[in-house]
Amino acid sequence: MSKTTRATQMLEKAGIAFATVTYDYDPNADRIGMQAAEAIGEEPRRVLKTLMAEVDGKAVCVVVPSDREVAMKKLAAAFGGKSANMMKPADAERATGYHVGGISPFGQKKLVPTAIEITALDEPHVFINGGQRGLQVRLDPKAARDALKAVAAPLVA
Repeated sequence: MSKTTRATQMLEKAGIAFATVTYDYDPNADRIGMQAAEAIGEEPRRVLKTLMAEVDGKAVCVVVPSDREVAMKKLAAAFGGKSANMMKPADAERATGYHVGGISPFGQKKLVPTAIEITALDEPHVFINGGQRGLQVRLDPKAARDALKAVAAPLVA
């Protein structure tokens, strides 16, 4: 598995310190983020999942702990919108240039507004998808927020 992806290249270019962690990706897992947390032996609250959604019809990226679910009203509010819904997998792949299970908020094809769950910023480090299935990057959550120019807000139910 190559540890060089658009995501890792973006982090390197931005001067963000990170480490890569690989694991055996299970395409049949019910919850991909939870499977990643278990595979790398990390608390699910520190393994953040990357989701693509739409707020008032516009694409957004959402980064939340793998053991939590996004609250759509909170997501819409984070972007000053009225309604939010999850993006269909095929649309998410088209928008990001990544495959589902390997979608990273870093190095997406198109830059879209991003929000990160505010409680993640309290962690000493987090893991976020590195741009391919079975690859996570370990980094400071505040550095991730800054690199993404993300809004930090309460996003989970």
